[in-house]
Amino acid sequence: MELQTPPLLRTTPKPQGPRRGLIIVHTGHGKGKSTAAFGLALRAHGRGKAVKIFQFMKVPSARFGEHRVFEQLGIPIEGLGDGFSWKSRDLEHSAELARQGWARAEAVIRAGAHFMVVLDEIMYPLRYGWIPLEAVLDALRQRPTEMTVVLTGRHAPQELIDLADTVTEMVKHKHHFDAGVPAQRGIED
Repeated sequence: MELQTPPLLRTTPKPQGPRRGLIIVHTGHGKGKSTAAFGLALRAHGRGKAVKIFQFMKVPSARFGEHRVFEQLGIPIEGLGDGFSWKSRDLEHSAELARQGWARAEAVIRAGAHFMVVLDEIMYPLRYGWIPLEAVLDALRQRPTEMTVVLTGRHAPQELIDLADTVTEMVKHKHHFDAGVPAQRGIED
């Protein structure tokens, strides 16, 4: 087998602008949106940066794998919801929890004490109209310059995509649920 020369790694000029906080969106129907956001949170924490994670669909008492490890590492993670909204018996209560949760997350963003704020699964309450999109966009536009905000969930609104610095769409090619394999400890939770 003949060895090939690797391609040039950089095909574009090296960025020359200032470093600043980013708006990062992980969306799409593929698996890995929250996982990617958690990876960024771990990376920032590993550099000694202050991180706060809000989960819009998880209950405050959730003890999934990410909660356990973030607690061990001293990364605050807060559930703001009452579980998956499509199972809710009281959608108005779910909506009120999302609004209260957004008020807490917005206050943290505006306070500016964190390098990174993760808004995990915020697309659900945005899509359902429980949180006004313009309020989220306004907070993102007015956030401290050095703060990065990571937002996850399916169906990111176009206005959010337009505002973001980085948008990644996860595409589902196959999913084990489709083959009848249920959610598993350490994978989905």
